[in-house]
Amino acid sequence: MLGVERSASDGDLKNAFRRLARKYHPDRSTEEDAEDRFKEIQEAYAILSDSQKRAHYDRFGHDGPQGNPFGGFGGGGFNINLEDILGGDFFSSMFGGSSRRRSRRGSDILLRHSIDLVDVLNGTDQEVTLDLPKPCSSCDGTGADGGDLVSCSRCSGQGQVRVRQQVGPFIQESVQPCDACSGRGSVSEKSCDDCSGKGRSMESTTLRFSVPLGTEDGSRLRMRGKGEPAPQGQGEYGDLFIELEVEQHPWFERSNSDLIMSLPLGYPDLLLGTSITIDHLDGKPLVVKVPSNSNSGETIEIKKRGLPRQRGNGRGDVIVLLKLHMPAKVPKAAKKTMATLRDELGPKDQQQSIIDDARERRNS
Repeated sequence: MLGVERSASDGDLKNAFRRLARKYHPDRSTEEDAEDRFKEIQEAYAILSDSQKRAHYDRFGHDGPQGNPFGGFGGGGFNINLEDILGGDFFSSMFGGSSRRRSRRGSDILLRHSIDLVDVLNGTDQEVTLDLPKPCSSCDGTGADGGDLVSCSRCSGQGQVRVRQQVGPFIQESVQPCDACSGRGSVSEKSCDDCSGKGRSMESTTLRFSVPLGTEDGSRLRMRGKGEPAPQGQGEYGDLFIELEVEQHPWFERSNSDLIMSLPLGYPDLLLGTSITIDHLDGKPLVVKVPSNSNSGETIEIKKRGLPRQRGNGRGDVIVLLKLHMPAKVPKAAKKTMATLRDELGPKDQQQSIIDDARERRNS
């Protein structure tokens, strides 16, 4: 079962068991027969690691004259520390135990902050004022009256306790955080009146930060040590994250560093060409020159008038999508004029125009 020779030493047995136990432990293995295999190797190791049972097995095999060599094994009569054999890390990951004391650190705080595309284009220094948790001045953040803490009686100030668990036929000992003091090792006999034992109070704080050029929506800025204080004032502060939310622009949509907009135009402007001037984010007029004989659906690219590129130099482009404007109401006189132009402005051969348009679309 363990894959070792009859002459295997205690060290050989332990190594073989460790290798197979890691492979077939039911909480880790994906093998279909993992549970049965794990039971088999446990039984095999239980016999062979006991000198008397091993001698009995060597002489008589699995079923000797005195019956099954496992004896009272299934009832928990065999006591071995699996943590010593498999290592503490193996069981820490399964049972949540840990051989190390919990690191003391306050929780992080997430703040969502809105900016607009002008901020993204120029990059700005901004500040916000908000209430943040700080250690209570009356108890120095301990939560105890007068700041006096006493050693936890359950763990004797260690912050962790040793717990015995039954794992199959084995007795497993693991180290876990003390539930009485939450792993801190100390408790308060009387709570602080000013903070009701929380160890913290809210204080108005002004934060200053810079918005990077070309920042994306959802980007997070990290301010170390600006989060919540550690429990009982013992440990490091958490961090504060500022998540930047870019507000929607009235007409621009964003694609990385490019800005996209649609420009509705009347049919005469598409046919004859025109020039349109609109306000832009950088404070300089944005001039869109529409060539004559333009079609609805075509685009015009205005180079280097988009947003700053986060990687590399320069700016993206402004991409203008031309659209045919269809008025809600058309005066009768205009309709009569358009009726006289229908034959002149429409395609001479409708089917050929469909073929030409398809060829043009596929080539582009």
